[in-house]
Amino acid sequence: MNRDDPFDEFFDEIERMMNDMFRGNAEFHFEHNAAPQPTGGGAEVHLDIHETGDSVRVIADIPGVEKEHIDLQCDGQTLMLEASGAERTYSERISLPTRVDEHSAQATYNNGILEVTFDRVDSSTSIDI
Repeated sequence: MNRDDPFDEFFDEIERMMNDMFRGNAEFHFEHNAAPQPTGGGAEVHLDIHETGDSVRVIADIPGVEKEHIDLQCDGQTLMLEASGAERTYSERISLPTRVDEHSAQATYNNGILEVTFDRVDSSTSIDI
């Protein structure tokens, strides 16, 4: 039969979570109706973006990379992340939820966790009458 399995999306999500959980352990790799993929290629970046009243904070999980091999570029609206380690390469284009001052960036990298904080740019304009 040639019809879509209603559970494909569900199983794909379970596979993604299992592969994330066992990432880095070559003995485990889960696939459901998927073509085999090469190991050691580009890796998915897991990230969270937190907004406060005056800042935007991006937290990215990029294990196995030395600090010197992380490249960040920001134009105020998009953060580009490039990083490479012995077993993984990361490349991510992150659309920021609001405009930020790219010159205010502060970054830390500790135990595979990258944290970048930006000041928000005030998007409102004051008009005197």
